[in-house]
Amino acid sequence: MAKYRIKKNDQVRVIAGKDKGKEGRVLRVDRDAARVLVEGVNLAKKAMRKKRQEDRGGIIDIEMPIHISNVMLMTKGGDPTRVGTKIEKGTKTRIARKSGEAV
Repeated sequence: MAKYRIKKNDQVRVIAGKDKGKEGRVLRVDRDAARVLVEGVNLAKKAMRKKRQEDRGGIIDIEMPIHISNVMLMTKGGDPTRVGTKIEKGTKTRIARKSGEAV
């Protein structure tokens, strides 16, 4: 299993594909398939059936996963950056390669 540096709740920007340039929060990371689910990105239409009386059925937009190589982590300043790691005093922290700050 590969080592991925994108985690849940990270702010990312899509760098390739039909949604290139869009930003969103990571909702889920699938490590086995190397895919991430990003909020508001790669939307698909799905027909949903009413499950309860108060539910509304019909065609809805849902997010579909995209490959993890097509997203890049955003820094606090709003710049996309690659992610590195730094080990200090036995604790591993993720750092932004562009600025060197902790993510």
